[in-house]
Amino acid sequence: MILSRMTAILLLLPLSGCRAAPRPAATPPTPPNIVIILADDLGIGDLGCYNPDAATSTPNLDRIAGAGAQFTDAHAPSAVCSPTRYGILTGRYCWRGSLKSGVLWTDDPLLVEPGRPTIASELRKLGYRTAFVGKWHLGLGSEKPTDWRGAIDAGPHTVGFDESVGIPSSLDIPPYCWFRDGIGDPPPSGTIEGSGHRRQNGGGFWRAGPIAEGFEHDAVLSRSIDESIRIIEGHAVERPDRPLFLELCLSAPHTPWLPDAAWRGSSGAGHYGDFVNQIDFEMGRLIDALDGCGLGTDTLLVFTSDNGSHWPVADVRRWGHASNLAWRGQKADIHEAGHRVPFLVRWPGIVDPGTVRDETICLTDLYATSLATAMPGTTARRPVGTPGGEDSVNLRPLLVSGDARNLAGREGIVHHSLDGMFAVRVGDWKLVEGLGSGGFTAPRRVEPEHDGPSVQLYDLARDPGETTDLAKTHPEEVARLQAILDRLRDDPRSVR
Repeated sequence: MILSRMTAILLLLPLSGCRAAPRPAATPPTPPNIVIILADDLGIGDLGCYNPDAATSTPNLDRIAGAGAQFTDAHAPSAVCSPTRYGILTGRYCWRGSLKSGVLWTDDPLLVEPGRPTIASELRKLGYRTAFVGKWHLGLGSEKPTDWRGAIDAGPHTVGFDESVGIPSSLDIPPYCWFRDGIGDPPPSGTIEGSGHRRQNGGGFWRAGPIAEGFEHDAVLSRSIDESIRIIEGHAVERPDRPLFLELCLSAPHTPWLPDAAWRGSSGAGHYGDFVNQIDFEMGRLIDALDGCGLGTDTLLVFTSDNGSHWPVADVRRWGHASNLAWRGQKADIHEAGHRVPFLVRWPGIVDPGTVRDETICLTDLYATSLATAMPGTTARRPVGTPGGEDSVNLRPLLVSGDARNLAGREGIVHHSLDGMFAVRVGDWKLVEGLGSGGFTAPRRVEPEHDGPSVQLYDLARDPGETTDLAKTHPEEVARLQAILDRLRDDPRSVR
């Protein structure tokens, strides 16, 4: 019934402008286009390609996986939003800089340090047209509050993006408005009352605060896709021989859960599941536009999420939907569900269809991978003392030929929770530097017992659910992993 309803909706939609009027054949740009799509709080178990028992329906995301590769062991550098966005743009763990825990608020200073290279700034130097669409949540400068009537202090327009249109932060954090190329579009002029969470039968959680005239929370997802399609279609017509870099950061399925009327009741997981279904539909629109414009065949496209789903055990039991599969915890936690994310790659002619990869990777790797894709032969990491991609590994050889030697050169991957708890992953071993979840799942912090371990140790090969803490029985592994974590934190590449 659900699939039939979705099929009917898809058939009623008009084709994209480029598909209706295809551009003349042209020599494809060299290097290829790069499109990175970042969902917000989407769990790995929300996608059918990872979870055949999902209460959601994701045929378009599954289509991306089927046409390319899906990674089963991909991780956000943080279990929450802002640090992950920083890590993707800069190829650097956020905790190396000013933000050691938590997330930003709209008027906080720009998290990307002045002069620090980003994917956008580096690709622009290589001739790319760079564009950003969607949720920013990396700070808008030092002025408090931001003066939306004039040029915004900082944002996508100051870190290498030629064009940007988006919202300042999450849709539950005011002000509620759009910006375009560093200007309020339009600036906030009114106020809106807060709304309760739909878990408590509210209308969709957001905080009270300033709002722009005409701003609609429930239109942000579809408008973000509309703006992305506009950029793609315009680029195909106006710059067919120049590569495009587009970073699209969705506002969903983060709260407020606001699926359009056509999607309400389409899943078996309430408003959240319905919102996931709408995300999939919108991804279908975007992919069709990319392919209809003739750009899809020469585009590296990545779809992932900034952290795990905010889906506690109570929701799993209520809906029978494992948004984070069987991984322990949820968004914000140091345990696997906090930072293990879906990671899909489509690159026609380069990545074989139906590929499944189990290598452990991090979203910081998108920095080195993008630069190497734009300029093959680029080293994965820069020399000591040079900023840019300090914690990024080039995945291009892995995507092109299955060559994982670049990954072998990395000692481990560092995970980071909401409250600043660290963990390190080395092979199948995972050391958590603290007791508790470090995030939303209670207890957040636990004091160690007298003479007991102050850390957690798990063997994910034998115990993927992190049910058995081995710290007490394997002190040699604790010492080995702690030494690696200390080295990674003290890495001299972590320059300001």
